[in-house]
Amino acid sequence: MSGVARLLFGRRARLRWIHLILGGALAVPYVLVGSVVVGPATGAEDVFGSLPLQLASFGLGLPLAAVTSLFPLTRPLESAAVRWLCGVDADRLALGPAGTRGEKGRTAAWFTLHLGFGGIIAGMSLALPPFAVTLIALPVLAAVRGDRLGLPEVLDDAWVLALAPVAGAASLVALAGCAAGCGALLARWAPLLLGPTHRERLAAAEARAADLAVRNRLARELHDSVGHALSAVTLQASAARRVLDSDPEFVREALAAIEDTTRRTVGELDAALGVLREGDAPGTAAAPTLAADLDGLLRRTRAGGQRVSAAVDTDPKALPPLLSREAYRIVQEGLSNALKHAGERAAVEVRIAVAGGDLEITVENPVTGPAPSRTGGGHGLRGIADRARLLGGTATAGPTPAQTWRLHARLPMTPMPMRGPA
Repeated sequence: MSGVARLLFGRRARLRWIHLILGGALAVPYVLVGSVVVGPATGAEDVFGSLPLQLASFGLGLPLAAVTSLFPLTRPLESAAVRWLCGVDADRLALGPAGTRGEKGRTAAWFTLHLGFGGIIAGMSLALPPFAVTLIALPVLAAVRGDRLGLPEVLDDAWVLALAPVAGAASLVALAGCAAGCGALLARWAPLLLGPTHRERLAAAEARAADLAVRNRLARELHDSVGHALSAVTLQASAARRVLDSDPEFVREALAAIEDTTRRTVGELDAALGVLREGDAPGTAAAPTLAADLDGLLRRTRAGGQRVSAAVDTDPKALPPLLSREAYRIVQEGLSNALKHAGERAAVEVRIAVAGGDLEITVENPVTGPAPSRTGGGHGLRGIADRARLLGGTATAGPTPAQTWRLHARLPMTPMPMRGPA
């Protein structure tokens, strides 16, 4: 019994009842327009004094409602009402106006159903409760009835008086059942008539993919720039602290490198945050490139005591800007990994060359113990793989038989335009 009561009078049923009442309220202007046609056509002076004429006016008003549903805001407003009052999930409803002929037709069908069911339930909600209350109160009224009450003689029957309250309560339950049933039907049909079409789902998926592409790109930029800077600054500060008394010249160089590293990183961080604030596409702000910033990157890394040798067998200035920028990030992440895992003053080798129409980047450093674990980490290596894949290249990283950790990336000299994460 509690389940039936909740189905008929629970919060969801009450909200759907309100939704139907709103549909009935929206139907009133169309019914009035229909009565203007029905009255002269039938010669009736009081259309609303006859139930058949009322129904005729209602029937004529619904086609007019279907025509006016072509207004662009109809579908967004109806979707919002269905979401909040009928309990339909937002992802099953279209939020924008109807665009194609099919979408407009489904919106018109929904609006007609909403106003049709709503008008019927609203009319029943106005008429049945007073009638039901009268039936429930009949035994009391019968005790004081008289001509002034205008009650029919049939009330003299004891059975009528006894069953009248039952009939009144049953009519209220029937009203609640009709409202719950109509509300459930509308909630079931809403995704079919107001739901997004294949075209809209595809557009939403493309927008989501573009948003994820921007977010992933920003995540890579922040990880590579800030992560490398923190690793370099930590190593430089540690090396400077150990030789603070014995090698003041090295300390000055380390402090200068820390200052330069942090200044550059703050600029890159501001550029990345500007993308988030302004919604611009990634890369609109100046980004470091292999041609302009490789020497500074190597100098700052060496300032922390790391022995870095670099062999550049191509002219970085001849590289396409996009390739130069992504190659810089790959080298930066390779050096950052070496700073974390190679040990103090370990020799790191960087090789950059063009072979077979591809730019090849190799970063090697010794592994002083077991291969570094990537549990809970490895974001930088995944970022390198993403960068290489987006440019149509490949990237691998791992230990070698010679007890070194080797990062190797191969990037086409004519990379594809980056369109999003693979």
